[in-house]
Amino acid sequence: MPLSLPARLRAILEAEFPRFSETEMVHRRAAVEALLAEAGLDHLVYCGANRTGSAVQWLTQWPVTAEAVGVFSPGRRDALFIQYFNHLPLARRLAEAAVEWGGESSIQAAIGELARRGARPGRVGVIGPMLFTQHAALSARFGEIRDLNRAYTRLRTIKSAEEIDWIRIGAALSDRAMTALGEGLRPGLNERELGDLVERAYAPEGGTNVIHYFGVTPMHDPQLAVPAQFASTRRVQKGDIVLAEIAAAFWDHPGQVLRSFAVGEQPPPLYRELHAAADAAFDAIAAVLRDGAMPSAVVAAARVIEDAGFTTIDDLLHGYGGGYLPPILGSSSRPAGPLPNEPFKAGMTVVIQPNVATRDGKAGVQTGELVLIKADGIERLHAVPRGLQRV
Repeated sequence: MPLSLPARLRAILEAEFPRFSETEMVHRRAAVEALLAEAGLDHLVYCGANRTGSAVQWLTQWPVTAEAVGVFSPGRRDALFIQYFNHLPLARRLAEAAVEWGGESSIQAAIGELARRGARPGRVGVIGPMLFTQHAALSARFGEIRDLNRAYTRLRTIKSAEEIDWIRIGAALSDRAMTALGEGLRPGLNERELGDLVERAYAPEGGTNVIHYFGVTPMHDPQLAVPAQFASTRRVQKGDIVLAEIAAAFWDHPGQVLRSFAVGEQPPPLYRELHAAADAAFDAIAAVLRDGAMPSAVVAAARVIEDAGFTTIDDLLHGYGGGYLPPILGSSSRPAGPLPNEPFKAGMTVVIQPNVATRDGKAGVQTGELVLIKADGIERLHAVPRGLQRV
């Protein structure tokens, strides 16, 4: 069954290759030019490899495959050097840049392009996951290379209206996957087969896997409180709890949804108490989130977890979309580092995910989802029902 989407989102999903508008791309370039000007720089090298490095796609609309190194100079067309040679035809079709094969070394090709553009020592910045050898080659030619990753990350925390539309599609794909898991989950399936249920739900619509993590343990003798990052061959049994964290993406724009399922019987009192605390924490966090809210208010709202006698293992809240973004907040009993002192802003997309667990780390539940921060509160980006479900 096709995804149920508004007409404007269905048009994006069904495009041969979906594209952001010229207005959107001009806005992005202007934002990067402002970063360069603020840092006193003339040129930017941006890079990615093996489908990581979001700046490449954000600036050119080319999703990174094996490797990509781009050169950005205000007022000039970007140069993009990629690996492998057989990726050139599609990259030239999709990328808003002059695309060339990187040859033996994409960074050396970028260095040559910077030289042709008259780059001066101390006036080059970098965004993306650059290898030590790449940085060494770049700095040997152009001196100190300024790291703009922190500034770029801050830029990506606020989403444009077009980005939010693409994220809505990623959220719908993630919902489809979680729904398929709930409908297909039964005793006898192993964790790998759970992954098959999930991926088959969104692959026909062009969705791609970001994560599908599962945790499976007996509810009456629990030994696991959070999903695992790799699937085992353990088979689901009656009386198990299945914890799931799923993120499916539409062209690098994911949703993220977390749920828990009791298999074959009603959850015992411990799991009902854990999930009640998780639901209370989600609702309390959602009630304080809005433009101008402080991270400290989120942590304070989640104190219902500790008041119930529990703790957390995973992060309580994090930014999402274009990376795992700030703010990254832990609970008062399991901090995620120093508490940020910057307010939430309208246009941020964040995952509220109170993974409530027993203090011995043996039992826990998953609930949560991606939401959009607005001036007066939040908007849910997911439609899959909340709550601890029996299947």
